[in-house]
Amino acid sequence: MGFFSKARDVEVETAAQPVELQEEIPSLPTPLTSTVIATGLTVSGTLEGEGVIQVEGVVKGKIILNGAVIVTATGSIEGPVTANVIQIAGSIRGNCVAREHMCLEKTGSLEGDVTTTSLIVHDGGRLNGRSNMVKEIAAAPAAPAADDELQFGSNYQAEDKEQKK
Repeated sequence: MGFFSKARDVEVETAAQPVELQEEIPSLPTPLTSTVIATGLTVSGTLEGEGVIQVEGVVKGKIILNGAVIVTATGSIEGPVTANVIQIAGSIRGNCVAREHMCLEKTGSLEGDVTTTSLIVHDGGRLNGRSNMVKEIAAAPAAPAADDELQFGSNYQAEDKEQKK
């Protein structure tokens, strides 16, 4: 009998498989927000918040972050940086405060002072400034509580806080 012989009717029995009840899948923890400032992009102003910022382009201004700032080899920051973790493979021109850890990679350069609890400067990394090693840096302050309602448009009234008290 060859491969191309006439087909025969063949009955195939399928075995009934038991139905498994699936347990609820536990929810995953919410990941930190991630932001990428891409190559060729320039951002000016203050960046403030939580999460991870990866700078591949240019930032001109202040960064205050509860999280990590990663400056890639193509990235540069012109202004002060405050974050839990700062990793520099590009360049920063400004003072840095790393609450937990700072790493200056072999292609990285920092022109400014650094305050941190842990500092690593790889062979080739350039630090042009002072380093201040501290035991612990206080966590980022919480946003100030608003003691008044926001006023917009025709409802806006300029008052000194001293006059209200």
